[in-house]
Amino acid sequence: MGRALILIGLLVAVVGLLINLGVPLGRLPGDFTFRRGGFSLYVPLATAMVASVVLTLLSAMVAYLSKR
Repeated sequence: MGRALILIGLLVAVVGLLINLGVPLGRLPGDFTFRRGGFSLYVPLATAMVASVVLTLLSAMVAYLSKR
């Protein structure tokens, strides 16, 4: 369990560094914005897919390490 917590902490640190360095998380190609008059809709499709893959890999690592 300790290794899993270390991995999660490292992942959080890397994401924090990427945000501080100006990597545009949340504005990826594939994120759609629709504007009509006074209405705007933002659909973060690519960001949701990237987040899903990252969280799936993270949960698989935690499950693998907890079985050891």
